[in-house]
Amino acid sequence: MKGLELCRRYYAEFGAPMLSAQFAEVLPHVAVGLLGPGSECLGYDDDISQDHDFEPGFCIFLPGEDIIDRRTEFALSRAYAKLPREFLGFVRSPLSPVGGSRHGVIRREELLLRTTGTPDGVIRLPQWLHLPEQSLLELTAGELWHDGDGAFSALRTAFSRLPEDVRRKKLAGELLLMGQAGQYNHPRCAARKDAGAAALAAAEFAKSTLHAAHLLEQRYMPYYKWAFRSLRGLPRLASLSEPLEELLCGAESEARQALIESVCAELIAVLRADGLSDRPETACEAHAYAVNDGIRDTALRTAHILAGV
Repeated sequence: MKGLELCRRYYAEFGAPMLSAQFAEVLPHVAVGLLGPGSECLGYDDDISQDHDFEPGFCIFLPGEDIIDRRTEFALSRAYAKLPREFLGFVRSPLSPVGGSRHGVIRREELLLRTTGTPDGVIRLPQWLHLPEQSLLELTAGELWHDGDGAFSALRTAFSRLPEDVRRKKLAGELLLMGQAGQYNHPRCAARKDAGAAALAAAEFAKSTLHAAHLLEQRYMPYYKWAFRSLRGLPRLASLSEPLEELLCGAESEARQALIESVCAELIAVLRADGLSDRPETACEAHAYAVNDGIRDTALRTAHILAGV
């Protein structure tokens, strides 16, 4: 069973009735669902995932104390703790008295501070460059099953995509790194018979390509162990998965350069289709500067091209 399904069913059977019966007055102000760092929030969990942090549960997100006070927060936490510990053969972990739990009652400000670095979610443009996309994915992935006033859904929507100038800055940096590692340094290392350096260049190329592909599709790239899983779900660039995996896992050194060039060509075609670059070159570096030139914010455009990676 998938974690989201397990938690959705647990909430429907126990959580929703508890909240309706005991906390009807606060329901218009809270949001309930499952989100956070777990693979179940991305739908990527499997049997192996069940060896840790796999349990029935859900999150109750509260607004500030001016709307829901500490006493009500404590009462909600106690009521959540009293819900059945076992459901469909899975056992809930006890809540930590010092906080930090992935389920249970969570202040919205606490979640925002953990994922965006600010308790109110107000982020200036340069700050976006340094927000880990995995953290933004923790805020925007998963599911909500109740959102009383819609405020939390609106907040998640506001963080669902990078600002366009920030996306371009990050993309420009990754394109430059793709060109440096894959199109320039890899063949030079291979010509020197430096197998370790050539393999490392190929890995750096693959890493930057994974991020560039997600940026092109306006998706946040997850934690690295799920990056290929996410790539295979991208609408236009899923086909990059096979050559990148071959590049990293099976290709002979003399075949790697052809794979690198084929990946670059496919990605550049999408760049052109999206109007991000009209350069005729096959070198990723040229397209990196074209993407950077399209940034409207002067300070961001004139910052170092690698400022976003």
